[in-house]
Amino acid sequence: MRAQFVLSEIGVGLRRNLTMTFAVIVSVALSLALFGGSLLMSDQVNTMKGYWYDKVNVSVFLCNKSDAESDPNCAKGAVTDDQKKQIQTDLGKMGVVEKVTYESQDAAYKHYKEQFGDSPLASSLTPDQMQESYRIKLKDPQKYQVIATAFDGRDGVQSVQDQKGILDNLFGLLNGMNWAARAVMALMLVVALMLIVNTVRVSAFSRRRETGIMRLVGASGFYIQAPFIMEAAVAGLIGGTVACGFLVVARYFIIDHGLALSEKLNLINFIGWDAVLTKLPLILATSLLMPALAAFFALRKYLKV
Repeated sequence: MRAQFVLSEIGVGLRRNLTMTFAVIVSVALSLALFGGSLLMSDQVNTMKGYWYDKVNVSVFLCNKSDAESDPNCAKGAVTDDQKKQIQTDLGKMGVVEKVTYESQDAAYKHYKEQFGDSPLASSLTPDQMQESYRIKLKDPQKYQVIATAFDGRDGVQSVQDQKGILDNLFGLLNGMNWAARAVMALMLVVALMLIVNTVRVSAFSRRRETGIMRLVGASGFYIQAPFIMEAAVAGLIGGTVACGFLVVARYFIIDHGLALSEKLNLINFIGWDAVLTKLPLILATSLLMPALAAFFALRKYLKV
């Protein structure tokens, strides 16, 4: 009988405050969708880091004849065969190096033509203007400075470049966007909590006579609070379900179908469905507990009848 009473009161409360209940559902859905999206964004950035950091190289560019005339680092002239042999030998002795690949001027010219063949500059370049280089794969991409210290400023070396620095800038931008999304999410959560508290208080105020009588006849605090807490929890759970739907639909249409970014951007290793599905229980649990706790604390003074 008590369970039936609580359930009937939940239905009455939701119908009485239909507009505010709808506002709660929408705000909870949007805030938790942003919450789940920020978690997925973090997973995506970490996945991209693991994928790309494993592929980055350190490049040691060697001086050519053109550099000898214009670059202060190559003031002693183009790299000699002895210098190239010594550089390769020294690289082979370094414990941080996993693999060394030599790229000749002809190979560099071919790669440039493949990537930038449509550029106006491509037609004016010749193979002898390209730089020879050693592409170095490190066992730990964080050890770039070891290579830079050993070869920067060395005779025959024009520069030492780390591709990880370029990726760091990209990931820094992505992390900044993620934190911005989290800030908006936090604001939306505050709005959702305020709406939940106000909705519960309005509902409690409209039924203050009933709750007062229940208190006077000896009803427990939990028995009085239960319908209001369950109303908030049900509204939150609906919002959480909608948020989960947003995430599933977004993953489906943005990555797999619709925009189909997984097919158009082959260079990006996108997160899989497992990453999305593991976030859904957390979102649902949050959507249930957050409104329930907010309602519990909002109702405390109404028990003092």
